Amino acid sequence: MTLAQRKRELVATELTETALQLFAHRGFEAVTVDEIATAVGVSKRTFFRYFASKDDVVVQFLAGMGADMRAELAARPAGEPPSAALLHAVSVPLAACGDHAERTLPVVRLILRTPALLARFLEHEADWREELAGELAVRLGLDPADSLYPRLAAGMALTAFDTVLRRWSEEAGAGGADPLVLIVRAFAQLAPALDAV
Repeated sequence: MTLAQRKRELVATELTETALQLFAHRGFEAVTVDEIATAVGVSKRTFFRYFASKDDVVVQFLAGMGADMRAELAARPAGEPPSAALLHAVSVPLAACGDHAERTLPVVRLILRTPALLARFLEHEADWREELAGELAVRLGLDPADSLYPRLAAGMALTAFDTVLRRWSEEAGAGGADPLVLIVRAFAQLAPALDAV
């Protein structure tokens, strides 16, 4: 990676983290692009070199979650039961949330409580379902066009992910369970159906 690429990546990361924290503490609608740029020490024009809008900051954050899940599913051992492979896949972003709760919890709450951001989140979840289904079909040697199982299994895994994320966002700080503990409990209930391929 060149020095220019590293600098670009650092600026993008700083813009993302600053914007997400401002959104979480002041509300998505209350924060302007000017305020984000000023907080980072760049121009508004620089902000728009990295993001088309402030919505795109959140969208890129979400896109990373899906890529991480798919990569984890692809990396799982071939003979592993589907329930275990999918559990590991959806645990990746949940582990990041739990490990950095002070930063991620306000962002998760913001996404779940802001209608425009929640709509974008649900759009991404639909994309993740297709990606996980495709990966699962490859793992199991199934034709995704002919088999219902990959989409159903991916949908079940993401429903568990969504349920855990919502519960964690509601209960964190009030003695609520760790998201990884919750996802393991959810998959204990789903495993019999997921593994009945």
